[in-house]
Amino acid sequence: MTSSDNFAIDALAGFLPLAARDRLAETLTAAEIDTLTHLAKAGTGPNSLRALASDLGYLEAWARAANGVPLAWPATEATVLRFIAHHLWDAAEHERNAEHGMPEAVAATLRAEGRLKSDGPHAPATVRRRLALWSSLHRWRGLEGPFASPSVRNALRLAIRAADRPRTRKSASAITRDVLDRLLATCARSRVIDVRDRALLLLAFGSGGRRRSEIARLKVEDLEERDAVAADPDAPKGEKLPVMAIRLRRTKTSSTDAGESVLVVGRPVEALRVWLALAKIDAGAVFRPIDKWGNIGAAAVDPQSVNVMIKSRCAAAGLDPGEFSAHGLRSGYLTEAARAGVPLPEAMQQSRHRSVQQAARYYNEGEIARGRAARLA
Repeated sequence: MTSSDNFAIDALAGFLPLAARDRLAETLTAAEIDTLTHLAKAGTGPNSLRALASDLGYLEAWARAANGVPLAWPATEATVLRFIAHHLWDAAEHERNAEHGMPEAVAATLRAEGRLKSDGPHAPATVRRRLALWSSLHRWRGLEGPFASPSVRNALRLAIRAADRPRTRKSASAITRDVLDRLLATCARSRVIDVRDRALLLLAFGSGGRRRSEIARLKVEDLEERDAVAADPDAPKGEKLPVMAIRLRRTKTSSTDAGESVLVVGRPVEALRVWLALAKIDAGAVFRPIDKWGNIGAAAVDPQSVNVMIKSRCAAAGLDPGEFSAHGLRSGYLTEAARAGVPLPEAMQQSRHRSVQQAARYYNEGEIARGRAARLA
C-alpha cells in the first residue's frame, strides 16, 4: 500500500475508531477507503460508517476465504449466489448433511480472523444489508452487478424462507420503571461512577428512552435550563420540579440536524445537575469514562460502554445481564407509558420514534398486559 493510501487510512481512522486498523488497511482497497472517507465528510453518522466498514471488510474476507481471491468488480452471479448459500441455509438440513451451508474450511478461516461469530445461518437482515452495500459499491464504481437478476432475487427469497428464524429484540426484556429502580438502587453510594451512572440511567429513560449513541455524544451545549413546572398540574402554586431541554442530534432515523429537543422533568434533571457539579463539567461531553481510581476522562464515553454499564448494574441488582441491554431503556419507556395510560402519540413525541408500527410493538404489550383482554382465562 502506498504512502497516500496510508494517509487515507489515517484520515478514515479519525471517523472510524476501529481497533483493527491494520486489518482495515489490508482489507479495503484505496478506492473503497476514498468512498468511506467521502461519506464521512459528507455527514454520514459514525455508527453507520463503522457498520459500512465492518460489512465491507466481511465481504472481502469472505471472498478470500471462499474463492481464494479478493472481491471481483463486477461480481459474478455465481459469486453472489454462493454468498447467499453460505449464509442463509436450513439448520435442520445442515445436521443431516454437513456440506449444506457454509463449508467448514471457509467458516474456520473467518472465525480465525474474528469475522464470524455465528454458528448457525446469518440473520436475513444482515445478509440483505451486506448485499445492499455490495450492490451500492457497484453503482458507485459505475458498474452493473447481478443483484437484481431473477436468479439472485429468487435464491434470496427462498433462502430466507428456508432459514426462517424468529426475530429477536435488541434487548430481550424491557427496562421498565420497576427494573430501573432496581438499577438505580445499585447507584446509591457516593462514588463518582455511581453519580454518573445514576444521572445517565435517569436521563436516558426520562428523555424517552434515548439510544446509547445519543447519550454518549450528548454535550453540555445541548442542555438548556427551562422554567420549573408544578409537580401537581392541579396545584400550580405547589411544589415545583426542575425542567431541562435536551437538543437531539442526528440519529439513524433523522436525515438532518433538525434542532429537535425533548424535555426532562424532575429526578433526571436533579441527578444530571449533581453529576455535572461533581465532575466539574461545564462544556463538552456530558458523560465521560471513569477509571478504576475514580479519575474522569475528557472525552465522551463510548456507546458500547453504556451497554456494558447497564449489564453490570443488572448483575449488581440480581438481574440476568443477558436479558437486558441499553435498548431496553427505549422499549421500557414505551412499555411504561402504556402502563401509565399515556397516549401513544404523546409517548412518541418524547421517544421520537418515527415509525408508529415500531413504537406500537412495545406500547401495545404494556397496554394489553394492563387491560382485560389478556386476562380472560
